[in-house]
Amino acid sequence: MPSFGSRHVIRAAVLMAVIFILLLSYVYFDMPLPSKIGTSVSPQIPDNSDSTSATDGPRVEFVVASMKEDDTSWFKQYIPKWKANIYVVDDHSAPLTVPQNKGREAMVYLTHIINNYDNLPDVMVFLHGLRYQWHNDDPLFDGVPLMQSLQTDYIISEGYANLRCVWSLGCPAELRPQQENNRPAGDQAGQTQVVYGEAFKELFPGEPVPEAVGVACCAQFAATRDKVHERPLEDYERYREWVLSTALEDSISGRVMEYSWHQIFGRPPVHCPNVQECYCKTYDLCNLTCPEDYRCGERWHFPPSASLPEGWPEYGWKGEFRTPEELAEMRLEAMAPSSSSAAVASPTVAVQTETASPSGLK
Repeated sequence: MPSFGSRHVIRAAVLMAVIFILLLSYVYFDMPLPSKIGTSVSPQIPDNSDSTSATDGPRVEFVVASMKEDDTSWFKQYIPKWKANIYVVDDHSAPLTVPQNKGREAMVYLTHIINNYDNLPDVMVFLHGLRYQWHNDDPLFDGVPLMQSLQTDYIISEGYANLRCVWSLGCPAELRPQQENNRPAGDQAGQTQVVYGEAFKELFPGEPVPEAVGVACCAQFAATRDKVHERPLEDYERYREWVLSTALEDSISGRVMEYSWHQIFGRPPVHCPNVQECYCKTYDLCNLTCPEDYRCGERWHFPPSASLPEGWPEYGWKGEFRTPEELAEMRLEAMAPSSSSAAVASPTVAVQTETASPSGLK
């Protein structure tokens, strides 16, 4: 009979053999190792595939309005799982372009819908090309965290969602088409209000001109294939023909469409959801403190200019350099409750911004 020491050695050897066989089987049969292995594993780096496979959930694609000088590499770098259809409006040799550079982002959005009406993805996210834009609903005006946290299940359940929650600018009623315009000369909202009624009749024949139109700016939104298909292809062709043929300046025709998209996709003329609910449902930001219906502290603050400084966000409005730690702190402070005076203009106050179009589109 083996001694106690011998039995101990034998048992240890058997145990080591069992462990070796288990590890070998995991490797050979490509089986996952138990999760509680006692060590941490770094997150897998996502590959740069153009789109999700059928087993990854809904098919989601970007529809991007850009110009030649725009850096659109951020789509593939930070959101590689969604295909980015990047239209270049001022380059007719680009793989994706438009019949005419007219009407700003509207020409891109409509062209994509028309050309792909019978092969649209489950969800389309309509965006301008630049990562950092003054109207992006983020403390640093950054499009990346917004797109990374976009709740596609919510988009699918709603059919349409504006990508901007804060009410300035556009809500609660940016345009009153049936009233005389008494805004200062050069005010684009006022200029749009003057022509909106007649444009509405052409875009939506047979429908009454609304008394008020309100939606958070600035023509960035998501819509499902089913929602797009609630209208026939001919409607989108009519919208694009209006953009192509109108004598209005691009800045005005683009704004007419900006204040029409939500109605095209089935929302009432005034569509200004509660901002706290919007952040929670659209971006899963459910812990914000929102003292008013139209803003959540300083989550979005009104910028001094529509043109962000060169080198933003590392370089601020006065050219000062900000470290990554400082930028992270700025974001945290913006997300926290604030008792300071509102940095976001009250929706009852008319605010005039620089008239440069978002993303610089003509």
